[in-house]
Amino acid sequence: MTFIEAPSPNFDARTAPPDTLIMHYTGMETGEAALERLRDPEAKVSSHYLVEEDGRIFRLVREERRAWHAGVSFWKGQQALNGTSIGIEIVNPGHEFGYRPFPEAQIAAVIALTADIRSRWMIEDARIVGHSDIAPDRKIDPGELFPWKRLAEAGHGLWAEAPPAPGAAIAEGEEGAAVFALQAGLTRLGYNLPPSGKYDRDTTTVVSAFQRHWRPERFDGIADGETRARLIALLRLAG
Repeated sequence: MTFIEAPSPNFDARTAPPDTLIMHYTGMETGEAALERLRDPEAKVSSHYLVEEDGRIFRLVREERRAWHAGVSFWKGQQALNGTSIGIEIVNPGHEFGYRPFPEAQIAAVIALTADIRSRWMIEDARIVGHSDIAPDRKIDPGELFPWKRLAEAGHGLWAEAPPAPGAAIAEGEEGAAVFALQAGLTRLGYNLPPSGKYDRDTTTVVSAFQRHWRPERFDGIADGETRARLIALLRLAG
């Protein structure tokens, strides 16, 4: 692949080979501003790559090094995911500055970059996730407009659709076995949500994050039948 070299000083040594790929949006008004911040030593943030809307790919940090993009994070029992992940920043103004669909050239570049990264590292489909998945209490990117289904159809990541599960939707304030099962399923998928049987604020936050990724038509944190059915189908895919 062809990269535009734009080295960032914001990195250090890895603690282990990367096994997780994390998608972000930049959340800034322009790609130029995002690139500048990711290379600013005072900002103390970076990613391995930045993908512009026109499909250009900037390489900021070598994959063998730890970039600083994940922050406080958790997925599948691992914490502090900077040490075991590769981060891709995707230029988009985000919800604060006018969130919009990701252009075709940009998505094609993300798919090609993902394939290229996976040719070098063992990254399972279940470990291709968004910033909102690993830090749902802090982040909502890359957001509900990111085409996760398209990425999965290209062979990268999980996607499942299924008829709605029977039963009424469950939401914050409810308790019982159905809530426990939902929490257990989300934990098994990768989220940090120890089952308690109580649909609390943390559960609402995690369900909303799940929906932004896998049920983007609705991300209100209410576990309706379609949300629960997709979770079950994904768990079967993930094995």
